Amino acid sequence: MSSSTISPRRPGESRIAGILLVAFFVVLGVVVLIPFASILLTSFKDSSTLIRNGFNLKISFDTFTLENYKYLFSGEHDFFRWFGNSIFLTFVQTVLTLFISAWVGYGFAFYNFKGKNFLFVCVLIVMMIPFEILMLPMYREIIAMKLMNNYIGIMLPFLANPIAIFFFRQFLQSIPKEIVDAGRMDGCSEYGIFLRLIMPIMKPAFAAMAIYVGMTSWNNFLWPMLVLTETKLFTLPIGLNSLLGPYGNNYLLLVSGAVMSVLPIMVLFFSAQRFFIEGMSTGSVKG
Repeated sequence: MSSSTISPRRPGESRIAGILLVAFFVVLGVVVLIPFASILLTSFKDSSTLIRNGFNLKISFDTFTLENYKYLFSGEHDFFRWFGNSIFLTFVQTVLTLFISAWVGYGFAFYNFKGKNFLFVCVLIVMMIPFEILMLPMYREIIAMKLMNNYIGIMLPFLANPIAIFFFRQFLQSIPKEIVDAGRMDGCSEYGIFLRLIMPIMKPAFAAMAIYVGMTSWNNFLWPMLVLTETKLFTLPIGLNSLLGPYGNNYLLLVSGAVMSVLPIMVLFFSAQRFFIEGMSTGSVKG
């Protein structure tokens, strides 16, 4: 009879591995932040400095200026209208998507019905289909329903988000079914069980998906560009794209708008960071 022993890792080796891991993530973080830092610093430069030095990480107090932001906020380009449209659309779409997707995920997690597994496989398949393949038939449906130049036409195809449904289903499977059974025994309706018992437990999952759905809606460009043709309805990505001209572009105006477009996502992420990490870790442990 033979036995094998596994020697424990030495403290020195663990420390070196930890240092290398931290160094790797630091380098990765720097690489990710360099493009944003370049755009941020460029937004405080004048046009002559941009032409002379291009996009780089150098800036001096001699060339530092706020004129780009003053011009952006001057009202000449409807920036605040586009910004407000994006906030409204993102908020409404995020709330509706989270509620509808959570309902569907709740059904997959706690109900047994005929065709349940088949429908869930369909959800997984839809997750794998690129949006560009579905775009043309959805566009024809939006035209048939007369939802062009309408925010409903933008939100409708994304309200039942397959990724959110899958995530909520995984998260809800980690919740004991005894909670639902206890609610039924107390005479609570199915709607009451979901709204009063399940939703408070789902706060971490809602926070995690709110960041994902909100960021996706805020940065959505291709679909709103197809549905919206009126300038007053433009969202921020489409509005900034409309500033591009055939004979020349004001790149300083564009980078200033790009910096402003990132701020809401950063605020959303850092304000819900703790719930985001908790929700992602909880939703990934149940298969």
